[in-house]
Amino acid sequence: MAHFKQGSWHRRAFLIAAVAATTAFGLSLQPSFAADQIKVAAIYTVPVEQQWVSRIDKALKAAEARGDITYTFSENVANTDYERVMREYAEQGMDLVVGEAFAVERAARKVAAEYPDTAFLMGSSFGAAKPNFSVFDNWIHEPSYLSGMIAGAKTESNIIGMVGGYAILILPL
Repeated sequence: MAHFKQGSWHRRAFLIAAVAATTAFGLSLQPSFAADQIKVAAIYTVPVEQQWVSRIDKALKAAEARGDITYTFSENVANTDYERVMREYAEQGMDLVVGEAFAVERAARKVAAEYPDTAFLMGSSFGAAKPNFSVFDNWIHEPSYLSGMIAGAKTESNIIGMVGGYAILILPL
């Protein structure tokens, strides 16, 4: 692959960090950082209008509008279909695949290991896996802890609960 040659770890790390900054904070990549457009694909388990995903989508569309990247995405991807979509994007020669791996952690890491020339940036509560699997998280554990403290102080029955959409590895329900 033209973008990632043997020994290009520093460039790959830079690209992942730059896209992570763009994704998380809406910052812009400078055109001088990349001579060629980076091919980016995103996988979303919800519609792109959903609040969490819309910020990522907006940042990637802004980078595409500047001509820094080419961008495609799949939305409403079921967890049972996530691995297949990751593979399809890697097979299409995407340089970077962005998504959330919270519910498909093992499968996402397995696919990344099978495609070392593709960089993966996934929402995950676990650490990165070199050389091509980087992570970002929304770090909700601290405000959740404080919410639990407030709930514990307010309860009259000494029972509190939590409602979650589905179990993830770091937070089993």
